[in-house]
Amino acid sequence: AQYTLGLCYYFGEGVKEDKERAVEWFSKAAEKGDAQAQYTLGLCYYFGEGVKEDKERAVEWFSKAAEKGDAQAQYTLGLCYYFGEGVKEDKERAAEWFSKAAKQGHAEAQFNLGLHYALGDGVREDKERAAEWYSKAAKQGHAQAQYTLGLCYDLGKGVKEDKERAAEWYGKAAEQGHAEAQYFLGASYLRENEERAVHWFSKAAEQGHAGAKEALDILK
Repeated sequence: AQYTLGLCYYFGEGVKEDKERAVEWFSKAAEKGDAQAQYTLGLCYYFGEGVKEDKERAVEWFSKAAEKGDAQAQYTLGLCYYFGEGVKEDKERAAEWFSKAAKQGHAEAQFNLGLHYALGDGVREDKERAAEWYSKAAKQGHAQAQYTLGLCYDLGKGVKEDKERAAEWYGKAAEQGHAEAQYFLGASYLRENEERAVHWFSKAAEQGHAGAKEALDILK
């Protein structure tokens, strides 16, 4: 109830918007161990909403919520460690927290964890593990993961090269408006269906994709 009342004050729902009062109620709930309140209070400190900005205090509250198993808090804490926001930069700790959130099905964490394995950033480089995590995020509709998984299949990175599977994943990301995926999907159609190629190049070009614009110039 304290947390919910805090949300009412934060968004001005049923009461006049008052970020400071919101923080007071979030704090009461957070002190009692409510993970959502702890995470939200962390955000307030991080962005200076209703309280003076304090990245270190933000990390403290993110950590409390993360330790309780809150996936969003675990992911956010991973970002803090990755970029050194409110805590000393530590890529290994970042990967650990992304991993905890990823195992709970957090799509953004799954994608980020895939990047860690692809680059050997905080973990041992493992292209196959990277592709596995991209796949998990992609199946949840994460456009960047779908595009990246498409690249993996296109180039045979972490998975067996498969141009058809690559085009499938490019297609899923392209349908969500991902410009790079639209460009690569257009390229995949070049040999068999120039009309479809032009369609997707046009979509990417409308978003300012230079390669797509150049391709359209050549095709015209």
